[in-house]
Amino acid sequence: MPDLVRELTSFIEPSRVLHSREDLLAYGYDGTAALGETGAAVVMARTTAEVQGVVRLCAEHKIPLVGRGSGTGLSGGSVPVPGCVILCLAQMDRVLELDEKNLTILVEAGVITAKVTELADAAGLLYPPDPGSMKISTIGGNVAENSGGLRGLKYGITRDYVMGMEVVLADGTVVWLGNKCVKDVAGYSMKDIFVGSEGTLGIITQVLLKLVPRPQAKKTMLATFQRMEAAADTVSAIIAAKIIPCTLEFLDKITIKCVEEYTKIGLPLDAEAILLMEADGHPAAVEDQAAHMVGIARQCGATTVQIARDADEGIRLASARRTAFSALARMSPTTILEDATVPRSELTKMIRFVQEVGQRHRLTIGTFGHMGDGNLHPTFLTDETNTAEMARVEIAMKEIFDYAVSLGGTITGEHGVGLAKKPFLPAAIGEGSLGLMKKLKAALDPHGILNPGKIFD
Repeated sequence: MPDLVRELTSFIEPSRVLHSREDLLAYGYDGTAALGETGAAVVMARTTAEVQGVVRLCAEHKIPLVGRGSGTGLSGGSVPVPGCVILCLAQMDRVLELDEKNLTILVEAGVITAKVTELADAAGLLYPPDPGSMKISTIGGNVAENSGGLRGLKYGITRDYVMGMEVVLADGTVVWLGNKCVKDVAGYSMKDIFVGSEGTLGIITQVLLKLVPRPQAKKTMLATFQRMEAAADTVSAIIAAKIIPCTLEFLDKITIKCVEEYTKIGLPLDAEAILLMEADGHPAAVEDQAAHMVGIARQCGATTVQIARDADEGIRLASARRTAFSALARMSPTTILEDATVPRSELTKMIRFVQEVGQRHRLTIGTFGHMGDGNLHPTFLTDETNTAEMARVEIAMKEIFDYAVSLGGTITGEHGVGLAKKPFLPAAIGEGSLGLMKKLKAALDPHGILNPGKIFD
């Protein structure tokens, strides 16, 4: 599309407007398996003014526009549509302010999540959201998808730390939403509309994030179980004891085997479940909570409980969970990571159902996830070139999502809807909620140019 490229390069240097076949292929995917498409051009924006210019150009010519960060999404949220402009914000990576008096940090959308964590830590603070992709994912992408992480049980998810943002709307208007005030109830909470909107309502260019004081101590424990029910009972008992760990994660038998082959950290291959438990806070409180959790795990039937002696051993034990996806991804050509979520009380039913679905459809499904908040990651180990097997995967996924919804759960806890979950959304949220979302989309993006086809048609 030479005319489009000519217009884009009139205000952005040509080296940052990519349109070769190879470049378009490279930006045709995110982290979601079996989804890909090519656009018309890729623009590497560096300023809000450049983003504004691209949006205005697309609005004028009714050209679809798909925003993008590092492309680590797992629901197809940043997969292009034919003929679109792909607006990549990865080069908008400046840290604009670290305000230790107000415990905030202001960053551009392309800043890597781990960079925020590192800067907060250096100041004696903590940015709690820790998605598995944090070493390469961007803050803008985290906000657009409302990412979660291992610390979600105690600290919440990305939405809970967004205090403000700069957004370029579909007509090119730039707006600032929110502020540094801890309490602000003046009008609608507009910033929250854009958190989790997956680039369908506006392009997020800057984000103001809340930080919290860094915990003084942390204790890591790893418990093994011969029965999945015993691990779930442990989680329920810990919560009932009014203990909120910072981490309460699990691995099933298939995942344990893959992780041990990958990491060689000494996991028992005969265990049906492993529970990673972490407490943080004041040293005395951490010791008390850790001892209580160990006691509960043993009472519920844990066969072994390892307690980290220091921070290095804590990192080693935690790697059993943090390397789960990487370990599973080694086992087959295609890895499809899902995130059905149910109330904690329904965890055992959901895990058993996933196992039964895998057996019935002759599929290998490793399950791990955030047992403390009910967010499971059934992970299909498959091959997208095997048409018959992929058809069984599609059927199995629908059964899993339908069952999660029937238990009072939802189709996604932290990955977003995008393209991959779009067919399951109406049953999950209801026609009334879906209709309201469509009205909001029509009001903010009347020509439908922003990330069209994502979340709903």
